Amino acid sequence: MISGAVATWKSLPAAQRRMITILLVAIGLANVAQPFPDLAPLQHGPTLLLTFATPWLLRRWPLSTGSVGCIWLFLLLHTFGARWIYSYVPYDDWARMLSGHDISSLLGLRRNAYDRLVHFAFGALLTAPVAEVARRKGDLRRGWSLAFAFTAIGLGSALYEIFEWLLTVIAAGETADYYNGQQGDVWDPQKDMAAAQIGSALALIALLRGRGGDPIGEAPSPEGPAQ
Repeated sequence: MISGAVATWKSLPAAQRRMITILLVAIGLANVAQPFPDLAPLQHGPTLLLTFATPWLLRRWPLSTGSVGCIWLFLLLHTFGARWIYSYVPYDDWARMLSGHDISSLLGLRRNAYDRLVHFAFGALLTAPVAEVARRKGDLRRGWSLAFAFTAIGLGSALYEIFEWLLTVIAAGETADYYNGQQGDVWDPQKDMAAAQIGSALALIALLRGRGGDPIGEAPSPEGPAQ
């Protein structure tokens, strides 16, 4: 079993192995002197399990390093926000230390907006990987792969909001409002989904303008994933 795990690990491109290692380190650092220890397992547990499973997932469904990099960056943004359960990311304190002004006042924000950034990143960063999977595994043409990715982002956002609601009701108990980052906004799920869809739309524009209109590029060789 150990030899199989080592072989799976070594089968990945070096760049992908580095990204997995960095993400594991980031998850560990995010839990040093954890300010919300009761909610940390709910925030970081799924990411940790996914990271450990990544070598096997990439061996079964290989992706280009560019697409893996998009997923990696999204998970880093999530891990960073999860340290402060999103609602309490102290970006205003950091901004005041650096410039004497806080971001919320400058932008007229009434709530901590870090979660909106991550939902936007969900659409902006995961559209290309989803389109790549649709192109390679679903044998869809370029236009249909992009349409599928845009639709999948919307579906994924909706399913996540339902999952988050169920998880907070079942597992978070009295801390549900803190865990899901609603911050008193009854339209928070709809705004999160809109942010993801806007991010996906911008990603589609960028993908269509780059690489001669081909967002995916060459398929991986039979020997393994693209480098």
